[in-house]
Amino acid sequence: MDAPTDERILADYFAGGAGGGGGFEILVRRYSRELFQFVLRFTNSAAAAEDVVQEAFLQVHLSGHRFDPSRRFKPWLFTIAANKARDWLRGRTRRSEVPLDAKVGGEANGDESFADLLADDEAPLEEQFEAEEKRRLVQLVVAEMPDSLREALVLAYYHRFAYKEMAEVLDIPLGTVKSRLHAAVGHFARRYKAAVKGRSGPRDTLEEGPWQE
Repeated sequence: MDAPTDERILADYFAGGAGGGGGFEILVRRYSRELFQFVLRFTNSAAAAEDVVQEAFLQVHLSGHRFDPSRRFKPWLFTIAANKARDWLRGRTRRSEVPLDAKVGGEANGDESFADLLADDEAPLEEQFEAEEKRRLVQLVVAEMPDSLREALVLAYYHRFAYKEMAEVLDIPLGTVKSRLHAAVGHFARRYKAAVKGRSGPRDTLEEGPWQE
């Protein structure tokens, strides 16, 4: 038997139907890890990510009875988390450090595509060693991006959201999603190329005037 959809689980949970009692826990198990990674990559704070994920699921619990079942649950959940992450960023000065557990990958040699650079790294430990500097450099560049560009980048390349779903999460028109993602890729490419040239001191390079928009 096929697993019930997120939308059916949520509807049953609020309707109090048979099997609905544990529906909320099912949704938490399905999405808590991915949601945490999304918020972590956006805020660069594990503590903030934990708080935001808890707050997002709390809001689902409090307002899920108003959820439109014709929509998809996942983009709605990410919209809630994105809004709460923005609130956290507005209330805090962005931290300069990049958490080591915010993994980004890529091959150690050769010309990688942008998607390669932002793919999760599952290589054996000995193969990861040579790529560690590159991963750190990617993390630094992504962390320094403007919030709107970084958010679009993370949704598209880490979480594989479709344009339509990104428009829903970001609350912007579909055409704006495409232009913003294009701008985000270009922004990353320029800064990554410059950072590679200044690899001996990437933090200093990232903080100099030419990096400012």
